Amino acid sequence: MDIQRLLTRLSLNIIIQFGVVVVIIGIAIAWNYDFIFQFYFENQQTRTGIIINSAIASLMLIGMLNILYHLIRYGREEQAIAGFVHNIESFKVDLMEGLPPHSIIVKRLLTMKSIEAAAGEINHSALSAMLTADESTKFGLIKFINNILILTGVLGTIVSLSIALLGASDLIDSAAGSLGGMGLVIHGMSTALSTTITAIVSYVIFGYFYTRINDVQTHLISGIEHLTSVYLMPQFVKRSDFIVNKMGDLIKSIIHATDNLKNTQKIYHASALTLKETISSNQEQINHMSVGMSEVKSLLADNIKNTQEIYHASTQTLQDTISSNQEQISRLASDLSEIKSLLREGFRLSPAHADDE
Repeated sequence: MDIQRLLTRLSLNIIIQFGVVVVIIGIAIAWNYDFIFQFYFENQQTRTGIIINSAIASLMLIGMLNILYHLIRYGREEQAIAGFVHNIESFKVDLMEGLPPHSIIVKRLLTMKSIEAAAGEINHSALSAMLTADESTKFGLIKFINNILILTGVLGTIVSLSIALLGASDLIDSAAGSLGGMGLVIHGMSTALSTTITAIVSYVIFGYFYTRINDVQTHLISGIEHLTSVYLMPQFVKRSDFIVNKMGDLIKSIIHATDNLKNTQKIYHASALTLKETISSNQEQINHMSVGMSEVKSLLADNIKNTQEIYHASTQTLQDTISSNQEQISRLASDLSEIKSLLREGFRLSPAHADDE
């Protein structure tokens, strides 16, 4: 999209030129005020020149104000186009966000939406012709002033020459040869000159700005039609070639998705094989661990059994030792008893006496 051309503020440039011209005219009038006052207002035998020049200046002023009004209006339309382009570049859902509801671009978008809602066919040429005709009707007064402005100068010249002819007739008919008729002739010629100059200057200035506002109108309509053809029409118009292109893009997308799916399946297959190998390897490791655990279990069982046997043998040996010790103690006790008996008999002691000693 040619954004730079759409963002060009041509109306603003013309408004600046308008202000410069007004300032220059004001300075020129102020600088030559004495000459202009003498040329247009002093020594006027009739008010014809003042009336015609005032009419020419009034027509020019009305036309220039009308041109200024349309320049300001087109400036707002150019701002709306710039805002619309900004919404497009920002990918906003609502393209009319922040735009004046009565702007041309908003009306064009709403018109196309209404036609689409009514299931009608959008004719870009018809929309363009309607917009051009609608804008042309708004320049009726400007066109009228542009066409008659130079004719007012011609009218002033004709009227002034008529006054001059009347003065010449009075001069001829005057038997006394008074100079009143001569003054009227000079007044008529002067009025013709002033009205002609006023009309020419007014027509040149007005014609320039009339041409420039036509350029602004053409630039604005061109921007509207550019946005319509480049952005709006593809959204609303579904032609056969457009559908074919969309189907082609859809088929390409499906092919691309299929290729991606195949690649994904290959990746899944490779992952499944890797997972299967990992599970097999883990199963072998688990089997080895099971065998090892069985061996450890049997070793522990044997060790426990041997420990129990050793414990049982140790217990039996201890019991035998205790029994043997008890027998020895019993024998020692009996031997001690015999020794006591022998000692008792040897010393011939009584049992009580022996016990006391």
